[in-house]
Amino acid sequence: MSNSSSGAEPGSAPGAPRAPRAPVDASLGIRPRTKWLLAATIAFGLVLGLGVFTFGLAKGHSYLGNDPAACANCHIMEDYYAAWTAGSHRGAATCNDCHTPHNVVGKYVTKASNGFWHSYYFTVGGHPDPIRIGARNRQITERACRDCHAELTAAITPGDREGGRTSDGTVVAAAHAATDGEDVSASCIRCHSTVGHWVR
Repeated sequence: MSNSSSGAEPGSAPGAPRAPRAPVDASLGIRPRTKWLLAATIAFGLVLGLGVFTFGLAKGHSYLGNDPAACANCHIMEDYYAAWTAGSHRGAATCNDCHTPHNVVGKYVTKASNGFWHSYYFTVGGHPDPIRIGARNRQITERACRDCHAELTAAITPGDREGGRTSDGTVVAAAHAATDGEDVSASCIRCHSTVGHWVR
């Protein structure tokens, strides 16, 4: 008498009971756990494939670099890019120099955040046209102005003055005395808003 006729598993001791098997879905011949794993794998593959396709279609790789032309991939930025190419900062600063923090982590966190929210609002609607800079990005831009022009701004920022005068005795202009750039009334871009790219 063989093991198969006794109801025991092949290779098991004669007379041993058969181990219970997972139920099989009669329509596909697939066990429920395998069916779930297959569905999850297909869903993951679709999401990954759609993400890779969208990243390629949107020229996502171009945003990882420092080329200002990447900003013009998005139609709403074309006028800003054109204004920058005709502006005074074209030879001195790129988009990233003014619009991202001057450290690697801050730069890519800002780029990822801006990219996500721009994509979201352009997809679902609700993005202002023309685009307007938000408070966080305004602070980043203000800090970039002050970092690049440190020698000039050191003489006019409140941190380097005593009683309304700079350390060398020069009177600080009233427009610069209000705050250290946190308030738009005393910021660089309040008076110099057209320097990087002027678009109405």
